[in-house]
Amino acid sequence: MDGRADHGGTGGSSARPLKDKGALGFWGALALVMGNLIGSGIYLLPATLAPFGANATWGWVVTIAGAMALAFVFARLAAAVPQAGGPYAYADAAFGPAVGFATAWSYWTLIWAGNGAVAVAAVSALSVAIPALAPHAAVAAVVMVWVFVGVNVRGVAAAARVQMVTMVLKLMPLAAVALLAGWLLLGKGGAAVVQDAPVPLAAGTIAGAAALTFWGFLGVESATVPADRMQNPARTVPRATLIGTAAVGVIYLIVSGAITALMPRAAVAASPAPIADFLGSALGGATTQVVALFATVSALGTLNGFVLLQGEVPRAMARGGVFPRWFGHENGAGVPVRAHVLAGVLVTGVTLANYTRGMGDLFAFVAAVSLAAGMLAYFASALAGVALLRGDTAGRAAGIASAGFVAWLSYGLGFEANGWALVLLLAGVPVFWWVRRGAASGR
Repeated sequence: MDGRADHGGTGGSSARPLKDKGALGFWGALALVMGNLIGSGIYLLPATLAPFGANATWGWVVTIAGAMALAFVFARLAAAVPQAGGPYAYADAAFGPAVGFATAWSYWTLIWAGNGAVAVAAVSALSVAIPALAPHAAVAAVVMVWVFVGVNVRGVAAAARVQMVTMVLKLMPLAAVALLAGWLLLGKGGAAVVQDAPVPLAAGTIAGAAALTFWGFLGVESATVPADRMQNPARTVPRATLIGTAAVGVIYLIVSGAITALMPRAAVAASPAPIADFLGSALGGATTQVVALFATVSALGTLNGFVLLQGEVPRAMARGGVFPRWFGHENGAGVPVRAHVLAGVLVTGVTLANYTRGMGDLFAFVAAVSLAAGMLAYFASALAGVALLRGDTAGRAAGIASAGFVAWLSYGLGFEANGWALVLLLAGVPVFWWVRRGAASGR
């Protein structure tokens, strides 16, 4: 690194020791990775992917392979560049402050915009048990965002405790799906498998499915962002990243395969909570409401983890001198409160601006736009792996493969999502110009 990460632009907070340094060990880091990966995706994507038929299965396979390649790149980079900021830190080290800023802005946009979709997913699941919430999805989602802003303002350790608890809870219904599917298939054989009309396989359709399934892997880089708050980050971050991503990939394949095989496609597509309906149809109607509550907890756990990141990314940018120093200011708990508040305001605006959309449309729109906005961050991180891991043949190969995978995903997201993403990314240009102008004038 060229020293930019030690830039004294933290509103006076960089001189004191980081209060939450070492707050996260391996299990906390693993909970952050798995907790951010397993959230709204696996609970809502079966319905979104149902029209794709077998293309969705191939989409999952390709996405899992691509996510593992990205996880490998992030693991290698975390060991080589054990600094806070994740994608921003790596792009800045490899390509300088301009690319570093663009990467960080892309990633930050992905996080705060995506938090709106995660919160909507939580409301969608909760509306199964409390139907009166459905007409007020946007408002309820905004309330949830601000609740977790409040949790994270208390400190990284508090957020980590919430993440550990929600990770355990969110795995319970997924384990139930796997066990029930196994029992049905072993007990009834082929008679349990649903025979839907086949959907022709097509490269473009698989790309579209893969672009959506990647929503379930957002957060593969989660442990790299608060690296300066980890115990032994050069070892903890790579282990948590690789183990967490691989474990989640296996879970996704089992659960999505079970839903596809044992639930009619039309029923899956029409369901606001496919996993809850799947278990409810076999175990009784009351089970649907119970599982929906678990799905809500799952989405809220992910929201908690990504709210943590929506504050940490601008903090790292401010410390690196590519974002206004105002965002690096920390409270007594070492938390960048201003960054959290601004991100909360932004996600509130995006969510309420689309208040008239139904829950399904609102989730799909916000998710697609946030995904498209974040593709630059993943693409730059992959190329940073190629540039920085010069003596690591496997790491560089994974970087090349990851860059191709991300470019393919961007194609699959389509024109509308990429158009909105471009608008959000261009909004960062005046900010970068303002910061660089201030630095040049010594202010």
